[in-house]
Amino acid sequence: MKRNRRGWYYLLFAVSILGITLGYAYLNTELQINGTTNVSSASWNVYWNNVQLGTNNVTTVTTPATISTGKTEVSFNVDFKEPGDTYEFTVDAVNDGTIDAMISTFSKGVYAANGTTEKTLPDYLEYTVTYSDGVAIANKQLLESGKTETYKVRVHYKEDITATQLPSTDDNYMFKFSVTYAQGDDTAVDKPSPYVYTVNKYDESVTTPKWNAVWLNQAIHESITQYQTPSEALAAIKTASSKDLPFYLKHKIENDVVTESYVEFVVTPEMAAANTEMTAGTYTLRGGINESPLTDKPIYIQNAKTIYDAFGTKCSTNPYTTTIDSSYFLCSVSGLNAFASATGDVGSYSSSGSCNVYNTGSSYCLL
Repeated sequence: MKRNRRGWYYLLFAVSILGITLGYAYLNTELQINGTTNVSSASWNVYWNNVQLGTNNVTTVTTPATISTGKTEVSFNVDFKEPGDTYEFTVDAVNDGTIDAMISTFSKGVYAANGTTEKTLPDYLEYTVTYSDGVAIANKQLLESGKTETYKVRVHYKEDITATQLPSTDDNYMFKFSVTYAQGDDTAVDKPSPYVYTVNKYDESVTTPKWNAVWLNQAIHESITQYQTPSEALAAIKTASSKDLPFYLKHKIENDVVTESYVEFVVTPEMAAANTEMTAGTYTLRGGINESPLTDKPIYIQNAKTIYDAFGTKCSTNPYTTTIDSSYFLCSVSGLNAFASATGDVGSYSSSGSCNVYNTGSSYCLL
């Protein structure tokens, strides 16, 4: 009897499973996702173009910098005879495709003439590859579709070397630089600006850096705050002086040192409206250049013309085209003055303060 009941139990269980299976067979739902995608045409085309030789090249050129047929290589061959010889050129990296690119890898090396044996660059040679504005090349830097970045290559036989550093025999060096561009992604970064801005205040008690100044051919000291935009510098000088002062310092950075310093001043639309001879805008004066020969001063002339363009007739009687040693050009209105001297000093000031670059190579603000 027990066996019969157990068999019936199993039978019922099997029928129950069958019933569930049949039930699901009659119930169903169809889910769909429909869509269309239009794919635009795309192209990848990054290459070298437009070699421009430097204006200060002093060397014997066997093969000038030349782009290969495929536009992926640049080659040159020069002979250096004596200290001071230089070979420099620029070349454009062009993204002529429809896809943004970024630097994935790059390398720079010195090799024997066979191109495979690495060599140590001797003390008497310099070899640099940067962007043309002096900014260092780095991974992830963006080259947008339709844009161009210009590279600068420079090989230099140093002048400031001792007799013992000179080569005792002829030697050959092959300089190699390679950069690989890949498709840009969300890790790509813009190439940084070569300029930084400061409003460092003169302080004769400071010895490092001397006077709290920014100096040409030196790195900006870590104690001096650097700003990335003019608006940040204007806000900083307003805080430091409690006044809306329309000027600040600007510095070009190459290989981590200051190679050029400027004073920038701003003619606001309100100032231009109040002085009809003036033209609104931001104006740049390059300082720290004690030009030689003293009778030929293209930088001074450019500075003086810049001031004249900003102020119009509100200027000293000395015409900006004068190039005598004592040339000094000054323009003034209420709230803003700007000057340039033939000795290399430039500045902008008001009754509340000033920012200046001097021919000593120093630059600072007096607040």
